[in-house]
Amino acid sequence: MEQIALDVYEKGHTPIIGEWLALPLAGVAGSQKIGDEISEAFLYPVAHRLLQHCDAILRIPGPSQGADNDVRIGKEQGLRFYTELQQIPSINN
Repeated sequence: MEQIALDVYEKGHTPIIGEWLALPLAGVAGSQKIGDEISEAFLYPVAHRLLQHCDAILRIPGPSQGADNDVRIGKEQGLRFYTELQQIPSINN
C-alpha cells in the first residue's frame, strides 16, 4: 500500500491510508495489537471519517472486506473510484 501511495503522491495528489491515522490513535487508547477490541474501534471509523474529506478512492487488488466497505461508502458519497493507478490523472503542483 505504501508504494502505491508514493505513486499517487508522485502524480501530484496527497494519498492517505486510514491505518496511518487509526493505528497511532488506537495505540494511545491502549491497543496492544491489530485486531484487538480497541484497534477495531478505531480502524473502520477513522477510515469512514477520512472518506468525508477525500476526492477519490483507489481500490487496489486483493481481498479486503474493509476496503470493499470503504468503496461502498465512498460511492454513496459520490467519490470518484479508481481500480488502477494509471486511471488517476496527474495534476500540476
